[in-house]
Amino acid sequence: MSNVFWVDLTVEDAAPVRDFYAGVMGWRPDAVDMGGYSDYNMLDPESGEPTAGVCYARAGNEGIPPVWMVYFAVDDLDASLAHCAAKGGELVNGPRAAGGSRYAIIKDPAGAACALVETGGSTEDDAEHATGDGDDAETGDGS
Repeated sequence: MSNVFWVDLTVEDAAPVRDFYAGVMGWRPDAVDMGGYSDYNMLDPESGEPTAGVCYARAGNEGIPPVWMVYFAVDDLDASLAHCAAKGGELVNGPRAAGGSRYAIIKDPAGAACALVETGGSTEDDAEHATGDGDDAETGDGS
């Protein structure tokens, strides 16, 4: 079964966008070290829980469109990607590792983009979500 797991925005210059949403939404930014720069988890001001992410379009995020990307949880990422390809979808980015998860960005046959994330059955351990460590699931080298 799939449900919404995470949402983030990838842009060329994340700092002003981070500040924009901090003001508009009241979120508190929390830097996630990406090795030479930081992406941001946007935290709920009351609970301190991650609500969304604002990311730079660098490294593994290069080429991701500047839209609010919805991440849907799936039980088996590889099976979902095979079904995507068989039904006319397209793999845009990934699969990649982030925190304790693997994810990939796809386009459906109509061209709409979303991300699929395999959490291994746990959402509690995946607080960094898509702004995680940036390691590539295939190579492990972050490229």
